[in-house]
Amino acid sequence: MKISKRTVILLVLAILLAVGIGGGYIWFNWHDGHEQGDKTVQGTVQYTCPMHPFIIKDKPGACPICGMSLVPVQKGGGEKGAKAENGELSELTLSPTQQLMANVETEEARNEPFANEITAVGIVAYDQARQAKVTAWIAGRIDRLYVTRVGDWVSRSRPVAEVYSPDLVSAQQEYLLALKSRATLKDSPIASISQGGEGLVASARQKLKLMGVKNHQIASLERSGEPNIRLPIYTPLSGVVIEKLVLAGQYVNVGDPLFAIADLSTVWVDVEVYENEFPFVKIGQKVEFSSQSYPGTIFTGKVSFVYPFLDPNTRTIKVRVELPNPGGKLKPEMYMRGVIKVPQGMGLTVPVTAVLDTGKRKVVWVEKKPGSYVPRDVTTADQAGGRVRILSGLTAGEKVAVSGGYLIDSEAQLKGGAGGGHEGHAGTTAGPQEGKSAPAPATGHEGHGTTAPAKKAPSLDMDDMRM
Repeated sequence: MKISKRTVILLVLAILLAVGIGGGYIWFNWHDGHEQGDKTVQGTVQYTCPMHPFIIKDKPGACPICGMSLVPVQKGGGEKGAKAENGELSELTLSPTQQLMANVETEEARNEPFANEITAVGIVAYDQARQAKVTAWIAGRIDRLYVTRVGDWVSRSRPVAEVYSPDLVSAQQEYLLALKSRATLKDSPIASISQGGEGLVASARQKLKLMGVKNHQIASLERSGEPNIRLPIYTPLSGVVIEKLVLAGQYVNVGDPLFAIADLSTVWVDVEVYENEFPFVKIGQKVEFSSQSYPGTIFTGKVSFVYPFLDPNTRTIKVRVELPNPGGKLKPEMYMRGVIKVPQGMGLTVPVTAVLDTGKRKVVWVEKKPGSYVPRDVTTADQAGGRVRILSGLTAGEKVAVSGGYLIDSEAQLKGGAGGGHEGHAGTTAGPQEGKSAPAPATGHEGHGTTAPAKKAPSLDMDDMRM
């Protein structure tokens, strides 16, 4: 049988085509198997929601709950997450996106002077050492008042009133007569007579001073030779008039009060401290005050006295604090909130937000390297000023997560590590044990022995959720 040349060429082409197709099929299968092997080694890329990490998808998209864009997360042998040792979490790694969404911030633990804080409230009061009363030194009539209102500021160098007194006029005339007598008797050859003139002047001068006449007023009397009809009255200190007790034209007797004056440049704040805290309060300790009247302003004073008695109703002891009052900002009877600083020496401290309290344990997340965190049990002491003192579990210089710690802890729980398996962790609830169903709550009336069917909750697509 004779085969044509054309037929031979067609057969050869068919054989070459079959070999090519077969070789391509084998090569593609080998390449796909190799890529699958690499993916098995490197881990399968999946996608999760930063706010709802239990949402897991095999491809990018939006979260079915909040609508946020899903972020990639590695699963498998090359997982960027928890590194397990004996089934427990030893390290958790977050991607930059997860750190940004969780607002993770770190701060170094540091040794610094630490002071315990005792919080107390009190009321502003007058400094009793800076109060005075203006009284009448002589009997007479108030001819003029220079201070007419409560709240006026007065100075000790200026008179507050003038009093007319016949007794004052008589005393001034006696003094002038004593001066003339001294001038007449000083030239006497008899020593007792010449010295008697000096005695008369001294006696008359003392009488004027007992009436409240100042030295410069006596000097003015000597120069003029005429008695003053009115006596100016001065205040013993500069301050604010807190009480006005007389009117112009009123007659007063010796010792009658005219005004009450208070110097408000320094005030007292009597704070109440509970009986279990007052043993730590010492004279001279620093106290910082704040007031609703001046938000953000701190007034600093010192403990000056601890009262020797306790209030049986409130079980508190009053502590007196002296407080400078520049500008008179603090008014008597104003409420103040004070913090008494009790020095505790040097201590290792971290922000309070860095410590997660589970009820049985206190845990901080320590940054081993950027984005990598490990849980650490710590023992804490007292806290003050937003910082807590660490007794054990940390060393100075280690960085801890001060914000986003709860989200790190939640991520660890989702990964099944020890960091998320805290006993008694706040915000976690114990569900039914695996393999056992929780009994349905009885909703029927007591004694009927029946249960009403539970209402069906709105359904949510759970296909994308992997707990």
